[in-house]
Amino acid sequence: MTNSKNTKFYSTLVFDDSTMQKYLDAKSYKDFRDIVENGKPLSINLADKIAAAMKDWAVSMGATHFTHWFQPLNGTTSEKHDSFLVPEGDSGKAIFSFSGKALISGEGDASSFPSGGLRATFEARGYTAWDPSSNAFIKDEVLCIPTAFCSYNGQALDKKTPLLRSMDAIKAQLTVFMNYFGVKTKDIVVNVGAEQELFLIPKKDYEAREDLIMCGRTLFGNKPVKGQELEEHYYGCLRPTVSNYYKELDDELWALGIAAHTKHNEAAPSQHELAPIYTNANRAIDENLITMEKMQLLASKYDLACLLHERPFEGINGSGKHCNWSVCAGGSNLLDPGKTDSEIIRFIAFLSCVIAGVDEYQELIRASVASAGNDCRLGGNEAPPAIISIYLGDALSNIINAVMSGHSYEAMTDSKMDLGVSVLPQIMRDSSDRNRTSPFAFTANKFEFRMPGSQMNLSDCVMVLNTAIAKSIYDFNKLLEKGKNKIGNTKKFQNFVLSCCAKTLKDHKRIIFNGDGYSSAWQKEAKKRGLSNNVTTADALPCMISKNSVELFEAFGVLTKEELKSRYVISLEKYNKLINIESRLMHRMVKRTFLPAINEYASDLSSQINEISNAQKTYKLQNQRASLKKLLSGLEDIYESLEKLDDLRESAKSIKDEQRKANHNAKKLVPAMKELRHCVDAMEHIVPRDWWPVPSYNSMLFYV
Repeated sequence: MTNSKNTKFYSTLVFDDSTMQKYLDAKSYKDFRDIVENGKPLSINLADKIAAAMKDWAVSMGATHFTHWFQPLNGTTSEKHDSFLVPEGDSGKAIFSFSGKALISGEGDASSFPSGGLRATFEARGYTAWDPSSNAFIKDEVLCIPTAFCSYNGQALDKKTPLLRSMDAIKAQLTVFMNYFGVKTKDIVVNVGAEQELFLIPKKDYEAREDLIMCGRTLFGNKPVKGQELEEHYYGCLRPTVSNYYKELDDELWALGIAAHTKHNEAAPSQHELAPIYTNANRAIDENLITMEKMQLLASKYDLACLLHERPFEGINGSGKHCNWSVCAGGSNLLDPGKTDSEIIRFIAFLSCVIAGVDEYQELIRASVASAGNDCRLGGNEAPPAIISIYLGDALSNIINAVMSGHSYEAMTDSKMDLGVSVLPQIMRDSSDRNRTSPFAFTANKFEFRMPGSQMNLSDCVMVLNTAIAKSIYDFNKLLEKGKNKIGNTKKFQNFVLSCCAKTLKDHKRIIFNGDGYSSAWQKEAKKRGLSNNVTTADALPCMISKNSVELFEAFGVLTKEELKSRYVISLEKYNKLINIESRLMHRMVKRTFLPAINEYASDLSSQINEISNAQKTYKLQNQRASLKKLLSGLEDIYESLEKLDDLRESAKSIKDEQRKANHNAKKLVPAMKELRHCVDAMEHIVPRDWWPVPSYNSMLFYV
């Protein structure tokens, strides 16, 4: 038993299972577990008891308010604080009280959040509904109760509700699937682990950059003199300031029951990562949203700024949020190859379903991670390309090929490596290597979805993955139904399952690719295979409202046609608004920040040339005149590019259709923004440091 004070404080701010047992009587606790595990209805009497227990615990921990904590469709989290305080008539006294009704549901202003047409502005009523499967917690002396958020008509206005529906969908299909393999269980859990990447830079530099404040990324800036080419930052020693920041972050997260586990320097200078221990998808996503909030709030205490944008700096790695995904049934990880024939065949069957689901709904999976920020990141610097593919590794690919050809196969085994040094132990080598360019890579006993951007809410992509794979399991179950008479004969059934796997894999093998995702050869090959390459958000989003997508989500009760369309509309609007904000800010920064500084330096340099020339007429001053010529030529380029940008911005205003506007922004406005940036950045090489009006990459990324 450990005596560490840190482990004693673990989960102290969470109304978890053990805390509930302390504050609830045994029968009420048992009834509550029945609700969570078996979907039994919640009575108002039990709700009152749970609410009273929550309140007593929260007050004992110093809480004075409660809030229904939810995830609106803007992708962030929201909360409205209400006090426990209730005056006792005119006595001048008050008590703390919390009812079951207040626990179960609340009312908020739905019209103030994006709805994508589900609600009119004048239709303001929205409801929050308690999610008992996610633990309540205390944050800043407020009891936070995780909830879903829906409209007056019951339509989902949040990201949690469709996620929970998708988890039910895959659970229902896997219950049938497991029955075919002789396992009767409803204990089926989708697990997620979110590897969160971030940048930490000096707060003073952040405050001096209007683009970082308004957009989360630098709209201007030259590559640093030294980037990541020396490969010295990755896994390097943490700066003392960053180390202290991480220590306090660990303390705060552990108190909230978030098992922050791995922390290290990432590849780019000033880039870092924090990864938690795996947990169920609903809880994992709630915890990741809390983690991002804590990361940003805590940074300022250490005179740092935490950047969660997908690409804060050009020329070096961007930041992702690698989503590790797996499913457990009856306590077994279905992506663990296992050792017995039965386990291995079940693994191959489930793997076949995953491959089929990812292939069938590749465009929808790509759309689930589409954003203006992620467009800046995908396709290079360790971020996967926009083409969806699955990496299996050589060992697993050999097994898959054997299954498709009907030949015998060998179970995957880890081999030992002898490092050739007597004092070093032999270490186990995984059955597959890692592929940093793969969007969806098998990593021993899970898949790592590498496409999500660092600031994203993972609910969207996990919901799509769950639903797509639920559909492929449903299709596979129909194949297994044809051979149910073989179930009693193990060998016959196993051979029949393998034949079903062979059919599924042959139909969907095009999605498997183990090579370099960055190569131009792969782009050509992917096109031949019929795989989509939706490079921009504008390209990616239309598939959300395709007939195929609508049928998928409606068939499994995850999203109605109207709910799906609303998310498409919101994603389009957000993309267009972000591009508009960035282009407007570029105009403002060029006019008010960069042009005055460049013009002033050009004027000063001109005066210097004239003064020296008048004083020493024999000097030709070729270098100074060449610099002045470059400055003046650069200024002309900036003015010309700025005018082009302004014209395209005006053109965008007149486009009413959001998809057409997105196409215009992606194909014309964004390239014009890049062109203007290039013109301004070229001047940073010429204008002296003291004249340059904003902190450079060198100063922001390399600090003591």
